[in-house]
Amino acid sequence: MAKRSILHMFDPMPNNSPFDINMALDENFDVLMPYSNVKLDSIHGLTQDAIFSRSPSGIKRTGIFIGGRDIGLAMDMMNRAKQAMVPPFEVSVLADPSGAFTTAAALVACVEKQLQEKHNKELKDCKALVFGGTGPVGIATGVIASLAGTETKLVDHMSIDTANDAAKEYNRRCKSNLSGAIAGSDEEKITLIADADIIFCTAKAGIQVISAEVLAQARQLKVAGDVNAVPPAGIAGIAAKDQEKLLDNPPGAIGIGALAVGNIKYRVQHKLLELVLATEKPVYLDFREAFIEARQLV
Repeated sequence: MAKRSILHMFDPMPNNSPFDINMALDENFDVLMPYSNVKLDSIHGLTQDAIFSRSPSGIKRTGIFIGGRDIGLAMDMMNRAKQAMVPPFEVSVLADPSGAFTTAAALVACVEKQLQEKHNKELKDCKALVFGGTGPVGIATGVIASLAGTETKLVDHMSIDTANDAAKEYNRRCKSNLSGAIAGSDEEKITLIADADIIFCTAKAGIQVISAEVLAQARQLKVAGDVNAVPPAGIAGIAAKDQEKLLDNPPGAIGIGALAVGNIKYRVQHKLLELVLATEKPVYLDFREAFIEARQLV
């Protein structure tokens, strides 16, 4: 009898994400095993318990998903899981804390498409600002954009030290080239966006970060993407359903809304979960593979 597929879901938070559980069930995993309050030091033992309980053929029907809210911790957990593998007892691992990797990958890929189609520009030709840049999605967005060659700033609304510390940490982790910035007032935002080609808005849901008056000052703006699906929009004038909205001010700029990004994010996560079971050789999937898939889907 064929082995049932099992996804072990390691999460350092008190509860596993219902979103991730629904996604895994929809991907037809037979059994989901959520683990909450998982410590980094526990990953090695949990991984080896998972791999040594099945034959090498049964291992192909086993996978590990790493969640949480801290993308650095998720990356560390994936590395610990990888170190615990003993070939041929080895399984695929997917890390997507808070959906940050798949959301960020979808956001950058959607923006990249509009840059190319509407402005004949590449990411490497542009300057980008990530508002809400010190949260999970913001950091992941900044890393992906920076690795694609974009001059990228993580913008925090309260502390330049917080922004600089995040940039430094993820430059070390990911070999990116991020810098930090602060924008707590409209005046600071206007100064920052004066020469920005791209605005990514990844701030908390239900908070307008960029008003119409501020946005009008972004004279070099080519594309703006917002992942906030809860009114009010993070960027004024960009509705959740907008896929490639031509903005009135600044003229020529394109706006991308949260549901357009979310559609690609959903499909990326679906594809990565599919890969966990579909590959003959185990794979380790994070924001890098998420961006590859997102680019193919947009």
